[in-house]
Amino acid sequence: MKRTIRKAVVEDAQIIASFNSAMAKETEGIILQPERIAKGVKTLLQDSTLGFYLLAEEEGEAIGSLMITTEWSDWRNGLFWWIQSVYVKEEKRRQGVFRDLHRTVIKLADENQDVCGFRLYVENENHTAMKTYQSLGLDETHYKIFEQTKGEFSFFS
Repeated sequence: MKRTIRKAVVEDAQIIASFNSAMAKETEGIILQPERIAKGVKTLLQDSTLGFYLLAEEEGEAIGSLMITTEWSDWRNGLFWWIQSVYVKEEKRRQGVFRDLHRTVIKLADENQDVCGFRLYVENENHTAMKTYQSLGLDETHYKIFEQTKGEFSFFS
């Protein structure tokens, strides 16, 4: 079965939003508001300065995706690409879909001299994902992520 990886376009917004909703529910038990996630995905797809999505397909069917956003590193005078919103359909897992997405990220980064590295975060208990990331050469860092949000996901009133 031939698998392709391509940059997503606005017409892919609905499937990516559904993947993101499934991932949020599965990994964090969060139910995303359909209108908000659809608008968020579409906004990124329409504004390349925010990042981009990659879509994995087999025989024209979307089977996985990930999002790339950027972080400027003054220490390195370059951009870190954050790999986010990783999702692979359950029946397609452990078949190299994320590996192929990751290889495409590396290829695109090699074509962009401003990229100095990749980062991603993973839920503390998602040991399967951690093993996958480590098998592809990603190393756990000594950083922990802290956040403070506002709006729907805020715990700060």
